[in-house]
Amino acid sequence: MNSRKDIVSGFYDQIDEDGRLQRTRHGQLEYFTTMHYIHRYLSEGAKVLEVGAGTGRYSIALAKEGYDVSSVELVDHNLEILRENSKEIDNICSFSGDATDLSRFADDSFDVTLVLGPMYHLYEPEEVNRAIDEAIRVTKTGGVMLFAFISIFAIMYANYFYGNWAAGEEENFTADYKVRHFKEQLFTGYELEEFEGLFREKKVEWITTAGVDGLLEPLEKREDFRFSDEDFEAFARWYLHFAEKRDLLGITNHLLYICRKV
Repeated sequence: MNSRKDIVSGFYDQIDEDGRLQRTRHGQLEYFTTMHYIHRYLSEGAKVLEVGAGTGRYSIALAKEGYDVSSVELVDHNLEILRENSKEIDNICSFSGDATDLSRFADDSFDVTLVLGPMYHLYEPEEVNRAIDEAIRVTKTGGVMLFAFISIFAIMYANYFYGNWAAGEEENFTADYKVRHFKEQLFTGYELEEFEGLFREKKVEWITTAGVDGLLEPLEKREDFRFSDEDFEAFARWYLHFAEKRDLLGITNHLLYICRKV
């Protein structure tokens, strides 16, 4: 049976993850909105950890802004690209590793911790909790953590209106409509309250939950989809104003759960 790393690596080895946040409008919106929230909680001289850094889009951008950045990535192919793209930058260090084991870092090491990908690919409750606990452990008291997750409903809306609804429903829900999580699923989604509930007993204070890319992914697949640069800039500003509106969070694909260590 393939390991979680084998399954995740097999996917990312075949796609252009480095260009994902640039080549589509929904990727551009995800990056714009996520960077807005990251900057909201950064202060001068902050030490930043990104867990599940991918090819380093966020880590490298933050390092170029002068922050001290440490990046951890599970997928070897992504890590190679991250290291190649950051080799001229002195204030970024990259490591091979898993979100469930951050033992290379001491307690209370970072001002801001970003977990922007691992929660998509963690399925067993023990591993989910270990990843959350590790992020909390290495973050300073008073520091902020941003955890990205995916809406189960957005997974359905974006992927299963193409003659494959029954297969999507079977994969993502039980017969009585409970959300399913298993590693062969590759990407796992959450109901909003389910994900927020993971932190209920943790030593954190919830700040907000925000959407980062709205309905753009399924809409962008339409043949008549058009968005000029001017329209996109206007939309991004508009979307940012409503990013935390609870009414809209179930339909956005990627979300951020933002909390402070207490």
